[in-house]
Amino acid sequence: MLKTHTCGELRAKDAGREVTLAGWVHRRRDHGGLIFIDLRDMEGLTQVVFNPEISATVHEQANVLRNEYVVQITGNVGRRPDGTENPRLPTGEIEVYATAINILNTAKTPPFYINEEIDVDESLILHYRYLYLRRASMLDNMKLRHRVIKFMRDFLDARGFIEIETPILVKSTPEGARDYVVPSRVHPGQFYALPQSPQQLKQLLMIGGIEKYYQIARCFRDEDLRADRQPEFTQLDIEMSFVTEEDILTLLEELFTSLVETVTPHIKLIKPFPHLTYADVMDRYGTDKPDIRFGMELKDITSIVADSEFVVFKSAVQDKGVVKGICVPGCAGYSKKQLEELTEMARESGARGLVSLAWNPGDGSGDINSLKLEQIKSVATKYIDISQMREIAHRFGAGPGDLILIAAGERDLVNRVLDEIRREMGKRLNLCDPNVLAFAFIVDFPLFEWNMERKAWDSMHHPFTAPVDDDVYLLDSDPGKVRARHYDIVCNGYELSSGSIRIYRRELQQKVFTILGYTEEEVQDKFGNFLEAFEYGAPPHGGIAPGIDRFLMLLTNSKTIRDVIAFPKNQAAVDLMQDAPSAISDQQLKELHLSLIDMEKQP
Repeated sequence: MLKTHTCGELRAKDAGREVTLAGWVHRRRDHGGLIFIDLRDMEGLTQVVFNPEISATVHEQANVLRNEYVVQITGNVGRRPDGTENPRLPTGEIEVYATAINILNTAKTPPFYINEEIDVDESLILHYRYLYLRRASMLDNMKLRHRVIKFMRDFLDARGFIEIETPILVKSTPEGARDYVVPSRVHPGQFYALPQSPQQLKQLLMIGGIEKYYQIARCFRDEDLRADRQPEFTQLDIEMSFVTEEDILTLLEELFTSLVETVTPHIKLIKPFPHLTYADVMDRYGTDKPDIRFGMELKDITSIVADSEFVVFKSAVQDKGVVKGICVPGCAGYSKKQLEELTEMARESGARGLVSLAWNPGDGSGDINSLKLEQIKSVATKYIDISQMREIAHRFGAGPGDLILIAAGERDLVNRVLDEIRREMGKRLNLCDPNVLAFAFIVDFPLFEWNMERKAWDSMHHPFTAPVDDDVYLLDSDPGKVRARHYDIVCNGYELSSGSIRIYRRELQQKVFTILGYTEEEVQDKFGNFLEAFEYGAPPHGGIAPGIDRFLMLLTNSKTIRDVIAFPKNQAAVDLMQDAPSAISDQQLKELHLSLIDMEKQP
């Protein structure tokens, strides 16, 4: 090794030792006759002093040092003079008095500060990713990522799971998103796909007798990106044989609880994890991935305003829609501009508008039975009588100073709009404590959802999800009422994972494929070998695959999963550091038996 110690390990007890350190110049300070540098490596910082009285030659050499130079320094450890200690550094009691220096490499001035956590344009961050990784915050994220994955491996190993890698080059099958495809040189005109998940492979492992499998799996999906998505991502893939839903959810709760309490003990957990039904969370939160760190739940007032003459509500009821809202505590004093901002947010989510009811905090006792219309500021007071207004206030649990925000229309639309408004108000009112993780299991999903564009059924999860046993008879008569043995784990408003108990009998799997509109030829082409495996004694099995990147984003309170991935793509799925994707040579195209067509010039 080019060093005897790291820059993070020396302490007062090491005073008097000769050491050799190596790393990057983090910061340089020239104090007249003395030169100080903070030397940085992966483990921390150590202050180094260049004193001409100790070595005039070494002091002279130190004059050329600049930030990010790579250096090797030998010197003696000493305690810092009284009053100059740095309590913010683990090494803050000592400094190294340099007796020799070897400049291993010089460095150009970086395009952004590395020794300060100052915001940087993301295009620069991604172009010079190798430099951004030197920042303390990114290094901490990478270390945390390592500890989280190691904990997962150790946890599952202790419970009899074995880690098995599955292929990256696989057959293209429908999994819910577009595949990334890879042309085959040795099989002209044929293509591999990169796995969206190892779904069929892990089920085949169960059929192969591997009763407890896991993998830190790399997955690929060609879908539109956002802050919590990347084209390639990592998940903890788990599959088990001879289990029920409760077995898997119990395992996951134990895993995440022990992981957080061990690896990030400063973060609080709400436990035990609640089990909420899909219908319940859609009604109460408007989404199947609710943030349950705060209340402000959606309330349905359709029955209260059904006879109202307010055209916004009346038309929604006549169209078999709903009228729902949320009560925002203490925001009755919102200005017209603030309300217009929320209304515009609702419009961007698809609503025609937003109706507000503000209960003047200075009027009356707060007793709902004594509420008068003049205490409510809203355009709706012209059309809603006092008995209806009191019912509305009671339904929301509202009081003086509260603001009720209401949307009306088709149920899915209203839920989506109010979910966005609820999340926004939760942030504005600081109700989303970043040091709290609120996990929940969502259960009792429908097996299918109706695709209005295709006029056909789609899988709510994926086509290998088993129906609830008591609902199997409905597959022929009413597929929309069939419940799935499907469960999600959500946290702080994000879906961390979907999982399910799988179909393991051929005839049932074929029936589901038929409902989804696959022809016999398509089934044989895409799933033939998979179905054949069911005929050789497939066990009951199920699994789940939590997203590691998204979980780390929550642990670090990051705004995007790019902050917890070493080399991410931007939101256009471009690698700005390597300039990928990029064109390939004509020779490569020829070897792959491919030619490119300019689609814009096609008739």
